[in-house]
Amino acid sequence: MAREIINKLCSKAKLDRDRGFNELKTFLNQCEDETVSDIQNDLLNLLEEDDRGWEFRHGGLSGSRCVLEQRRLNFGNNVNDGDDIDNSQEAFAFSLIDRSTELLDHNEFRVRIAAGELLGILCKILGPDVYEKSKSQILDGIRSNLERHGLGEDSSPDDMVDSSNQQPESILSSSPNTSARLIERRSSDASQIFHDTAGWKSLETYMKCLQSVILGCGNKFNPFVDQELLDLIFEALTHTNRFVRETGYYVCGALVTCGAKTGSENDSEAKLTEENAIYRHGKVFSEYLGKGLADNWSQVRMAGSVATRQFLVSLPSDDARSKFYPVLIPRMCLNRYYVAEGVRIYSQETWRQITHGEGKALVEKFITDVVGYYVESTDSDNHAVREAACACIAELGSKIEKGCVSPHVAKLLETLLICFNDDSWPVRDAACIACGHFVLCFPEESKSSLPALYPLFFNNLQDNIASVRQGAAVAITNIIKAYGGTEQETVFAKIKEGFEKIKDQPASSEKYGSLEKTPATYGVVKQLRDNDMDLHTDQQMYSCGSLAPKMGRGGGCMDHKFRKPSEPWELADGCVNLLAELSHVPAVTAKVGNLVPAMATACNTKDYTHYNNFLETVCRQLPNLAKGLGKRPFKMYLEMFLDYIFDALESDVALTSAAASQCLIDLSLFLGAGIFRGRIENYNSMYLRRFDSIPGVPRS
Repeated sequence: MAREIINKLCSKAKLDRDRGFNELKTFLNQCEDETVSDIQNDLLNLLEEDDRGWEFRHGGLSGSRCVLEQRRLNFGNNVNDGDDIDNSQEAFAFSLIDRSTELLDHNEFRVRIAAGELLGILCKILGPDVYEKSKSQILDGIRSNLERHGLGEDSSPDDMVDSSNQQPESILSSSPNTSARLIERRSSDASQIFHDTAGWKSLETYMKCLQSVILGCGNKFNPFVDQELLDLIFEALTHTNRFVRETGYYVCGALVTCGAKTGSENDSEAKLTEENAIYRHGKVFSEYLGKGLADNWSQVRMAGSVATRQFLVSLPSDDARSKFYPVLIPRMCLNRYYVAEGVRIYSQETWRQITHGEGKALVEKFITDVVGYYVESTDSDNHAVREAACACIAELGSKIEKGCVSPHVAKLLETLLICFNDDSWPVRDAACIACGHFVLCFPEESKSSLPALYPLFFNNLQDNIASVRQGAAVAITNIIKAYGGTEQETVFAKIKEGFEKIKDQPASSEKYGSLEKTPATYGVVKQLRDNDMDLHTDQQMYSCGSLAPKMGRGGGCMDHKFRKPSEPWELADGCVNLLAELSHVPAVTAKVGNLVPAMATACNTKDYTHYNNFLETVCRQLPNLAKGLGKRPFKMYLEMFLDYIFDALESDVALTSAAASQCLIDLSLFLGAGIFRGRIENYNSMYLRRFDSIPGVPRS
């Protein structure tokens, strides 16, 4: 039985190796000590150098880890670490230290990973003496692999790439970092590209080994936190390779958990400084954690978020944490809106754990740092960061005490005006919505910006992207709410113009004109161009899983490389959204009603390609418009739209037909099933049969 399990541990198939590990775990709970001793000898033999494949040494390492973990559980439920194994176990454990340390330089990365994990278990059982014995090799291994000389005659790809595997450690790609020196490394030169994308030999596995050792030692590792160790880790955190940075932050996360042995709300700062090495170096730690929270790679940002939470949780009191908040609070706050779901959800949970419901007060306390970071983030190379920054700026306007934000309104509005001209449409949309929030919350401070805002709002109202048009409608409605009658003339004149100009819509049009038909990359679409080879040679390289490099933060709003000129139907479509939003503003309900016939007339222009798109918007917004106007006023206009709704119901476009069905259901619920059915029957009894066939229609 034991021999079969050992053979599975050494199998070439990962599934068999995993199965052997689990079977060994079960077998060890049932066998006698003598059998365990035989298994230990077999495992030690597997670690000897011979001509067999790497799987044998990997099996020996993983099997040894299993034995130590399982037998330690059996012997050590009520004793301290280091005293919880019998003599044979202890002899076996000590014999593994040198062998696992030697295998940290094995040419197979899976063996190196297994060796590091085993050292972590040995540290947990035997204490930090294990780290002292292997410290020199671990730190030298990290140090020697951190730097790579440029390609020369004596350098070959084989010196850099571990050809034995194609796992992340050897498929490493360049990524821009927040620091200037890493941003400058974007080069299309072939040698530089290879320099940044080739493997880094054993660097990542040495870092993972250090992480395992730190976790194994726990708070007993605290005395080993010295400047030499910190310098190595901090250098890894700014490494050009994103896998190294990611691993570095996980090492940081392990390191911050090995602080003081005791910790309570009553611990003085002097005691913390004396016992907790992490707290002594807390300022520089927080600065590097801040870089991780702002990294362009989502995986690194996630690792930085994990390390940040562990760092703050490891500190015993709010007073101890507060000195690091100026750097960490703004970045933690922004990541709650980050596009990568894992980072966003993890950051939201961290925010709840750390702030204890006082997040608003913390943002107000550090408002200068928060505003500064948000403004800085709108100039990020990563479009997702710029989008999140705009969303966070909008949050400042709507949630934070106005007295705190008021001194920064001019600066924030200026920043949002620049974001309106972003190449990426999600950023333009977020900037538009944020500006609308600021106009509503700070009407006096924002009034001077209206001449600059109107053209931008109206550009978004006729944008090629439907959600951008919807966002613009909400933002313009906030202007009317903020300033009442003074701005009505400009807005309603634009709506009237939009409905009237649809008659100029060309019969033949393309939704995206001369733009590429392929999906937009990073929220940006590009113009179709001739197949010029210069367009495909020595251009910016993109790596799978990375985020986009800088995409022209300014000048993109009406740059036809990225956006086609708006067509009349798109402006009319945006005006439908705007009219529906304005119907909920009591001060302008009458003026909205006056423009409803113009909206119906716009539906009569049908001979163009995207009529179904326009009709879909009308059907989606009619119930919203009806609720804003009220039952009695809306009944005056209902018959104007019935033909168009039933035309949409018969459309071959599924979305348009679905919108018409939902429109009829919503209007029936709002006006009353019997009343609405009667109005349809009086207008055109032929529509009743189709109306009654709609699933979910209320019956009178």
